[in-house]
Amino acid sequence: MNKPLIISDSNINSLKIKNQVLKKINKKKLQKSNIIIVIGGDGFMLQTLKKNKNSKKSFYGINSGSYGFLMNKFTSKSFIKNLNKAKSINIFPLEMSVSTKNKIKKCIAINEVSILRQSRQAANISIKTNTKYIIKKLVSDGVLVSTPAGSTAYNLSVHGPILNLNSKKISIAPISAFRPRRWSGKIVSDKSKVIITNLNYKKRPISAVADNVEVRNAKKIIIKVQNKIKFSLLYDKNTSLQKKIKLEQIRKDTN
Repeated sequence: MNKPLIISDSNINSLKIKNQVLKKINKKKLQKSNIIIVIGGDGFMLQTLKKNKNSKKSFYGINSGSYGFLMNKFTSKSFIKNLNKAKSINIFPLEMSVSTKNKIKKCIAINEVSILRQSRQAANISIKTNTKYIIKKLVSDGVLVSTPAGSTAYNLSVHGPILNLNSKKISIAPISAFRPRRWSGKIVSDKSKVIITNLNYKKRPISAVADNVEVRNAKKIIIKVQNKIKFSLLYDKNTSLQKKIKLEQIRKDTN
């Protein structure tokens, strides 16, 4: 049986866990071999998933960062058992297509696409799904388009809704909306094509950020779920992504 590929962040804690993982794998047999073990935090996991987007393997994350929403907790004693019994969850990223003055750039986002003002002036944008306007003019610091997997990240910080993994929805949430002041955003089908247009790109520039990849001076941004790319994430029984999302929903309801 082929041994799993291990990709680790370069910090001391990640490398320490990597050494322990290697010792465990060398001693005991794994039931799963077609996997990539990723050691780091959420940011490192997002980076690794994108680099390996064409891989047919499953990804098992081990947290060496702070919260580790996309990761599993490492326990040396039960690591092999947890890995053998881990359950798979499939997630699909967003594809962002950004038109600037001279080019069109495409990127994928696993958590969210952030549209942000580039200067001291608020952004003036319109938002459509397919051919229907959601809002003809939003004056704000920006807007966030989030997947269910990313709905507990930046989206939650801007008071966007938490989406269940199987909801087949994406969230559109304003960032510091000024006009209309009370616009709270919209939940739309994951089959929607979200079109965001900068209404005054010369005077009020905006940038589009797919997770952590930024494209500046955006004129138009088209965002859709890319079903041709599927990421299979493995989770321990007691720390599944669904459970983590439900816990965040409970926390939000009680705050």
